[in-house]
Amino acid sequence: MTFLIRSGASFHGTAARARALDAWRSAADLVWARWELLGEASPECRAAAFVDYNAALDAEADAADVLADIQLSNAA
Repeated sequence: MTFLIRSGASFHGTAARARALDAWRSAADLVWARWELLGEASPECRAAAFVDYNAALDAEADAADVLADIQLSNAA
């Protein structure tokens, strides 16, 4: 039986990449949702909505960093 996988490739790394990609996608979806809420926020709620939007951006950036680290470690 022939297996067409790269020598040294691990399934653990693939699973970690998939989890990181899912986490980033979820964080990006949250950014979009918070952006929508910010646009619809009343003037008295706008400051809190902006704080929530910024927190979502930070979470998305963190998820992107994790994904990039995994991508770079797999490339090496």
